Amino acid sequence: MRKALLLALALLLPATAANAADRWTAEKAKAWWAMQKWPVGGNYIPSTAINQLEMWQADTFDASRIEQEFTWAQGMGLTTMRVFLHDMLWQQDATGFKRRIGQFLTIAARHGIKPVFVLFDSCWDPHPKLGVQHPPIPGVHNSGWVQGPGAEALNDPRQYPRLESYVKDIVGSFADDNRILAWDVWNEPDNFASQYPDDTSVKIAHVTELLPRVFDWARSANPSQPLTSGVWHDTNWNDLDHLNAIEKNQLTQSDIISFHDYNWPERFAARVKELQVYGRPLLCTEYMARGNGSTIDTVLPLGKMLDVGMINWGFVDGKTQTRYPWDSWQKPYVQSQPPIWFHEILRNDGTPYRPREVAIIKSLSASPRGQAPLPPP
Repeated sequence: MRKALLLALALLLPATAANAADRWTAEKAKAWWAMQKWPVGGNYIPSTAINQLEMWQADTFDASRIEQEFTWAQGMGLTTMRVFLHDMLWQQDATGFKRRIGQFLTIAARHGIKPVFVLFDSCWDPHPKLGVQHPPIPGVHNSGWVQGPGAEALNDPRQYPRLESYVKDIVGSFADDNRILAWDVWNEPDNFASQYPDDTSVKIAHVTELLPRVFDWARSANPSQPLTSGVWHDTNWNDLDHLNAIEKNQLTQSDIISFHDYNWPERFAARVKELQVYGRPLLCTEYMARGNGSTIDTVLPLGKMLDVGMINWGFVDGKTQTRYPWDSWQKPYVQSQPPIWFHEILRNDGTPYRPREVAIIKSLSASPRGQAPLPPP
């Protein structure tokens, strides 16, 4: 009986890909990095979409809005965008989903932008549903963002083969596409949203098991782009012995090291120093929370001087409402607006929230690597 149970479990849980390519060497990663423009951009979703599903589904894919917003991005000197995909979109219509990804890449390339695609994400609503998405909750930050895989898939090993097929098909279909900068295999994998009572730390055990497999699934497609998954906890990242299993996997399996930091510039500099011990290119895939002290004025020049790629949260104010701070989940901003925007760079009509920020981005993007000349006030 026990042997039969183990065999059944083995069939349900895909094994590590035997033919997976090796992790890039540090030398290969550095050589790749030297060939790229300095990555500077935002975590992108068109202002007309509340989440990944609304961005990519056929009925709501807004190519004209993406074209307009990327025109603004090009004018600012942005060179990348971090963009979230979702396994349910592939399950719904794999052919159509890949066709829209290709259309998106054509638009991005026309404006000199090489995106980082995110395959999985553990943040916010654990119960994604295809179809029409609910409207934004007034005054609340990211009120419609969804996890992928959702809790139903994550808690059901019988769905893991589908997740494997999704990763291999998406990465494999674009493995040699030089319009893509990198693959972020899982965003904040060990995060869980207290705003959703049934999103508990139980999922961490599933993610701990799945994350190494996701790296292997993606690597088995032999992509020409690097793989990464960003560390984000407030721990000492240069001490592997004291990190959890997920963080260790992120740091030891990523071809280039990525991280999130929403703190003051002094803290940002310390975080970079911790990660430099791994001897690989560094990419900050989330920063800028103005109310936390993480700003374009202070942190972005540091990133440029330290040769760290920089991707702030947000771009154009829209249905995600991330101009509101995280605490808007406890106290929605319905009677008044926050004193300063938390995220986002542009208003919905394309005008800058702070023209000084756009001037800084332009100046840094145009300057040589490692140099951070700031425009006059």
